[in-house]
Amino acid sequence: MEPARATPASPQAPAQVTARDWDERVDRASQKLPESVQRGVAWLREPARFPVRLLAAILLILGGIFSILPVLGLWMLPLGLALLAQDVPGLKVPMEKSARWIEQQWRRWRGK
Repeated sequence: MEPARATPASPQAPAQVTARDWDERVDRASQKLPESVQRGVAWLREPARFPVRLLAAILLILGGIFSILPVLGLWMLPLGLALLAQDVPGLKVPMEKSARWIEQQWRRWRGK
């Protein structure tokens, strides 16, 4: 048997998605918010705010599940998952991949 050879990564291969990519995306997105909302997001992302963040994430996810009701909407589900990803590292990579897929579809739909 011949030993396996390492093949160089092709230039078309997508970059490896990491949890840090998601954290950077959240940082960039929060910088686009008004100053008062930025402070609120920064406060909520502090490690000591885990109980508040967990409760808010659960309520948002439940609200997203019951999106057929007035006021509640499907927008609540990804926001709840994004909050939960702050404390569950295993969610960061799927959230980043989902965000990249949505961006790709948006560009395709917009024709850019």
